[in-house]
Amino acid sequence: QVFVALLAPYSAYGRMLRTLVAPATTGTIIVAIVTFLVVTILAWIGGRTYCNSICPVGTTLSFFSRFAMFRPVIDTDKCKGCRACEKQCKASCIDIANKKIDYSRCVDCFNCIDNCKFGALTYGKAWGKAAKAEADANAPLQTSKVDEGRRAFIASSAIAVTAATLGAQEKKLDGGLAEIIDKQAPERTAPLTPFGSDSIKDFYKHCTACQLCVANCPNKVLRPSTSLDHFMQPEMSYENGYCRPECTKCSQVCPAGAIKPITPQEKTQFHIGVATIDRSLCVVERDGVSCGNCARHCPVGAIMMVSKEPGNRRAPQIPTVDESKCIGCGACENLCPSRPFSAIHVNGLQVHIKD
Repeated sequence: QVFVALLAPYSAYGRMLRTLVAPATTGTIIVAIVTFLVVTILAWIGGRTYCNSICPVGTTLSFFSRFAMFRPVIDTDKCKGCRACEKQCKASCIDIANKKIDYSRCVDCFNCIDNCKFGALTYGKAWGKAAKAEADANAPLQTSKVDEGRRAFIASSAIAVTAATLGAQEKKLDGGLAEIIDKQAPERTAPLTPFGSDSIKDFYKHCTACQLCVANCPNKVLRPSTSLDHFMQPEMSYENGYCRPECTKCSQVCPAGAIKPITPQEKTQFHIGVATIDRSLCVVERDGVSCGNCARHCPVGAIMMVSKEPGNRRAPQIPTVDESKCIGCGACENLCPSRPFSAIHVNGLQVHIKD
């Protein structure tokens, strides 16, 4: 499934566009650039080689077109050379100057027939002696003529993608004095999948890795996975933000049904994960200071500060999690001051729970 997702045209386009507009993780950038270069080189050398030979959709259509009983046929007597069919051919397989059709690339879309005003194109029988003679007459044309316009477009696109993805990442400073240590993702017992996905299994079964949810996530919670099991499919993590209860962008743009449409009111009814506390990382325990960030910012009141020493009012207050209330939004993990690892992190639920 992951291999097919890497070849799917819709998903590949989404990754390339995402990289061009807003570079994501290193893995996404590398995959997007490699895909773009492969498509570019194949297009430069052989036109629609990628579409007809590698892309699952184009390859399937091209395969069946080679064994089709009927094919588009050019009537040379009626053809006026207007090139309307040639311009509308999505496979670029019509050479109207020589009145030939490259049937190895034709996908029988009928655009040429629909756009011919003179009735010079018809759908004729492709089997038998007459069809063989006709196919020989319409054999693929081998030409060395270079399509300069196409190559110029490909070259300029390659430059644009490269320019958008290169450049050093600026170091973040606190007030210009001290370097801010970036947060790192914790080891989760189970991955987190978005609100609106019924379960981890269901989400990855339907996801096509199109990156639309990643591109539209305003809180930078979604990113492409680098694990081999779900390579390039989105995963949630809270180093850069948390999943705000009022945001349902990903559920609105998912075209595959991996994330079902939900409202902000419905979102807080779902439990996608449970927060877990590592007291050895908590600044209350580690640095001997008071905090309570996680409890203050929990939108559902699932975290409470309790005395480290019951009965002693002067004892430090440490956090505790009410798992029945926790929805897994990650506000606590994101806003925890402990770095590079948060003292509280969220583990995903295999099957999401709805109140």
